[in-house]
Amino acid sequence: MSLKETLSIYWIHLQEELIPWLGDTTCGPLGGHHKQLVTVLGMARIEAFLPGWQGLPGRPPAERAALARAFVAKAVFNVPTTRLLIEMLSADKTLRRLCGWQRAGEVPSESTFSRAFAAFAISALPSRLHAALIQETHADRLVGHISRDSTAIEAREKPAKPERLEAAAAAAEPKRKRGRPCKGDIRSAPPPSRIESQLDMAQRGLSAAAMLAALPRACDVGAKRNAKGYKETWIGYKLHIDTADGEIPISCVLTAASVHDSQVAIPLATITAGRVTNLYDLMDSAYDAVPIKQHSRELNHVPIIDTNPRGTAGLKQELADEARRLRRVGHRMAEQIRYGERSTAERVNGGLKDNHGGRTVRVRGPDKVMCHLMFGILSFTVLQLIRLVT
Repeated sequence: MSLKETLSIYWIHLQEELIPWLGDTTCGPLGGHHKQLVTVLGMARIEAFLPGWQGLPGRPPAERAALARAFVAKAVFNVPTTRLLIEMLSADKTLRRLCGWQRAGEVPSESTFSRAFAAFAISALPSRLHAALIQETHADRLVGHISRDSTAIEAREKPAKPERLEAAAAAAEPKRKRGRPCKGDIRSAPPPSRIESQLDMAQRGLSAAAMLAALPRACDVGAKRNAKGYKETWIGYKLHIDTADGEIPISCVLTAASVHDSQVAIPLATITAGRVTNLYDLMDSAYDAVPIKQHSRELNHVPIIDTNPRGTAGLKQELADEARRLRRVGHRMAEQIRYGERSTAERVNGGLKDNHGGRTVRVRGPDKVMCHLMFGILSFTVLQLIRLVT
């Protein structure tokens, strides 16, 4: 059974049975966001990933499944703070019952929400829910294009200071003499770059987690040039996303804001290759590196990467002249047409930030920030899957 047929059966069941039953018997009238929340909760199946507490010693904690559903609701309703979420749960009877509380007095305190969120961040609950959803819906699907890109995530915390030990080690290294070496001198080969090391690890069959272990994740300062050529800086993180056709996020990695996009391409591609089968890898000029192209081909993919003219004299002008000649004759290369599909990555970035909490990060630390963002990614993914069949 194809993905569209599976989602169509689910959506028919949701429309004809589940939503009317909820609206008529238990929760009251359902608004647009309430129906979206029912859809996300129905496909995410949070209860399957949270252990029960019956029979265990000690005082039982607040119902973790209800708290997890509340954080999903926070992403669906795009609520900026947990305090405002608690106020909505106390006032909105429908929302409260969808999350699992009957009376307003049953809604836990803000500190209980905070402790539960910390536990979800440690266990990476939303990331595991998203991975299971992709496995269920894309196991037998052939994806045409994977669009790889990153987006800036602003955080409300101080940027981490550079490690003093690393600075001291760099200062202790002997400086390399400038100019041509003397006759008979043998210079040691420069150490491999981070991308080359990742390619070697991939060829040796190491996991993506081993490749990502060397990347910094603490909050720091990032910089990039916008579409108008002006330099922009922010304090926070970067979220790297692989997006399939149909604006479906497949895999996500969070790093420090200063990490270059190319340093995440190989481990992110390794994670994606373990979840879906795709044909083309679409990337912008930031990923124009030989090891990235080689790794894409080793995965039996076709890399389509925008050329980076920096470092090659006259290449920028040559590319501009070639583009002008193609426009004059009204011809577009097949690679250019396929590269246009990369706009799905921009729409996913915008959807996460505008509608699912990507601009309202109030937690601190990479684990909690990733947890907050993945609740939004999970909600966005489910709603986008349903849009494919409606």
